[in-house]
Amino acid sequence: MVNEQTHTENHGGTVLTYPEITMYQLVSKTASQYPREPAYEFYGRTVTYTQLMARISRAAAAFVSLGVKPGDAVTVCMPNLPQTVDAFYALSRIGAVANMIHPLSAQKEITYYLNLAQSRFILVPDMFYEKVKAAIKEADHEVLVLCARIQDELPLHLKIAYIAKAGRPFLKYPLEGDVRWQKYLEEDHPVKLPEVKFDKNRTAVILYSGGTTGKPKGVCLSDYNFNALSVSAIEYLQVSFKPGLSMLACMPMFHGFGLGVNIHCILTHGARCILMPTFNIKTYTETLLKRKPNYIAGVPTIFEALLHAEGLKNRDLSFLLGMFCGGDSLSVELKRRIDGFLHEHGAMIQVREGYGLTECVTASCLTPKDTYREHSIGLAFPDITYDIVKPGTDETLPRGEEGEIVLKGPTLMLGYLHNEEETAKALRKRGDGDTWLYTGDVGYMDEDDYIYFCRRMKRMIITNGYNVYPEIIEEEIDKVEGVLICCVIGVRDERRGQKVMAYVVLEDGLEPSEEKKKEIMDHLKTSVAAYALPKEIVFRDDLPKTLVGKVAYHVLEEEENA
Repeated sequence: MVNEQTHTENHGGTVLTYPEITMYQLVSKTASQYPREPAYEFYGRTVTYTQLMARISRAAAAFVSLGVKPGDAVTVCMPNLPQTVDAFYALSRIGAVANMIHPLSAQKEITYYLNLAQSRFILVPDMFYEKVKAAIKEADHEVLVLCARIQDELPLHLKIAYIAKAGRPFLKYPLEGDVRWQKYLEEDHPVKLPEVKFDKNRTAVILYSGGTTGKPKGVCLSDYNFNALSVSAIEYLQVSFKPGLSMLACMPMFHGFGLGVNIHCILTHGARCILMPTFNIKTYTETLLKRKPNYIAGVPTIFEALLHAEGLKNRDLSFLLGMFCGGDSLSVELKRRIDGFLHEHGAMIQVREGYGLTECVTASCLTPKDTYREHSIGLAFPDITYDIVKPGTDETLPRGEEGEIVLKGPTLMLGYLHNEEETAKALRKRGDGDTWLYTGDVGYMDEDDYIYFCRRMKRMIITNGYNVYPEIIEEEIDKVEGVLICCVIGVRDERRGQKVMAYVVLEDGLEPSEEKKKEIMDHLKTSVAAYALPKEIVFRDDLPKTLVGKVAYHVLEEEENA
């Protein structure tokens, strides 16, 4: 058994006690309680908690054998695969840092992440191997690639089908000098795993969040942050994450929502994760009906897609005990339609909207189980305290008045990696002596502590639940020869929530053409993540300006969203 200490938080609400152990140790504790229960499944293959611990130990030994030491950052560039779960907790087991990044990140972004975290190892699926190798060539240090394969975790019949359909071109990877992850795992590594002591201020995970400066910021999160989320979220959700129940884990593990709620909350309470590496409505619908998960969590676009899924017509969804929505605002109309859909299909629940940021792991407030107030994002989790302040100050505003949303509690990040200036902007001490997170979002609170999100103070597009920062795309478009000025905006889109559109003005004498459009897109594909690429490029003779000569992006937004 783990020698467990606890810590009690008191931030003005419900007071909970949090275990002062590592994430690995908390999952290990769960495994000792429920050894034969399923921990996760992947396309029909189930791994019990006992098997999970063995897989984690095997991965931990492999990492140590490769030279990973406590404090080292290992980049995990993976979708939701069994290898991702195993590696994540293996890194926790040996006191290393899991540097979690999106496998669809552009080549230049991967280089940036590797350099920022000074990561000497990267775990990646074979289909992204070539892109990662190109990114490593531009890194400022040597990086060893650990190449994983999806088919290693598939049942035999699916393994054969996958290789025949999609996997064959990647069988040549890894190249000499890199590591075939599954083969290395199967080798004997007679190493001693390090003793890891809990440290509340140790960075255990790095997730990435954009910001006003353009480049993504590395959000440093601790074991304590994730364990606090596991305890407080379950307390507030008013649901039972326990043996026999399951969560459809479609939200990715490089996202706080996916890692914190879909994975860690489930595995620390003895329930089962149903891993999905990618989302498409057909597979999602089939998995929903076949596996009958009790809980699903996702972004509005996932749930909007369910409303139109042919496979769900007249099907019983009474097995659903909870549906949680985050990552983007859920409109009143869409919530009404989703709730109606649930009831029509036998699920006597409502979709519950949450709000949070990577800087506090993920959700920090949520709609109550049985009540709803229009436009509200709910009430704060236990031990999380919200306030609304006058922008640019620490002054608390009266109830009902709009201002910047700030919050404090046990899930607040340690800071931004190697970025003291941005950390100081986001984490500030107030008159009560506590550290608060300044979100950069505008909202208000009513007399009953319900929180309302209004808009973001900084420019940001949310497409399919991913944050896209226009300045990053604009900076890259400006590098293309012949571009005079450009502006990137988000436009309402039924399927994605918002789609990315780019407006481009060319230099005098150049005529808009499909060739120039292709040139811009080809450049963006090397420097911008796939999900952030513009869905449309529009050439214009001029762009609207503000009185001081800046591009009036809000005018373009109003035109397109009218």
